Parts: sequence; C-alpha cells; structure tokens
Amino acid sequence: MWRTLLLLLALPQAAMSPIPVTVVKSAEIAATAKREMANMTAPVTDIALHTVNAGNHNIGVAIVFRPKGIKGGSASHDKVSEVYQVLEGSGTLVTGGTISKSQRHDNSKDETVQLNGPGVTGGPIEGGVSRPISKGDMVIIPAGTPHWFSDVQESMTYTVVRVDPGKVVALK
Repeated sequence: MWRTLLLLLALPQAAMSPIPVTVVKSAEIAATAKREMANMTAPVTDIALHTVNAGNHNIGVAIVFRPKGIKGGSASHDKVSEVYQVLEGSGTLVTGGTISKSQRHDNSKDETVQLNGPGVTGGPIEGGVSRPISKGDMVIIPAGTPHWFSDVQESMTYTVVRVDPGKVVALK
C-alpha cells in the first residue's frame, strides 16, 4: 500500500516539465546599481533585472538605490509581495498603518507594468510600525501591506524579489 501511495504522489512531479532556472549574477546586480547611481534622474531608482514565469506565478528580481536623506513615497501593492535584501546602507522602514494622500497607480505606467503591479502610492504612513533596517537585513512585505522609508540614514542599495501570483507584472 505504501509503495502505491508513494508512486501516486510522484506521478504529478514526474509528468511536469522542469521550469528553466534563472541565475542573477552578483556582477549584473553591481553593474546595474553602479550605472543607475551614476545616471540618476529620479530620487529613487528601482530597476527590474529579471521577471520570470515560475509556473503558477511570476518572480521578479530588481535593484533599488535610495540616496541618504531621500524618503520617497509610500506604497502598497495589491497582488505582489516583496522581499528586500539590504546590500548597503541603513534606513527606517514603516509598515502597516494608513497611506496618507493615497492615489491608485496608473496601470499603464512602466512602474506598474514592469515592477510591482496595481496598487496605491502616497505620502507618509500614519499609524504604522517603524523598524530600523541595515546591511544584511531581509524584509518580507506581503501584498497589500503599506510600506515607506521615513528616513534613510546611509544611502541604501537593496535587491527586491517580487512574488507575483496573479502574473500582473510583465516578463523580462
């Protein structure tokens, strides 16, 4: 009986074709960060490196640079969760609460289509939880959670892994 059960459990996995693996090399991350810091046209850069079909969801990898003292706007993404890995710098991240002066994203803008899907942006977060984050820290921000940097003490560079179960972000 156990042998039959194990065989039945293994069948769906054996029938599926493996999905290709994507490797994002540290050299690509570093070169993109360096290029974007040298050519900044906006207060904060968020550059998609790769967004791939991972079966029943998409996964994206991006690099973000925030200069010292630049807070940027708050955001909440309807369908896309984010995982930050801080490579350099430190700041104060506020999560939860309510986004002041919130506005829906323009669904045709590059940021919505190529990075984080539909959601809202706005001013400072009211009533959220403040957390210091710095080099080496990882942060998981579930879809629908407001987030905002209230302070950037040292210029920050971090990678973002975006999990997109609705496949709302374009592949790259």
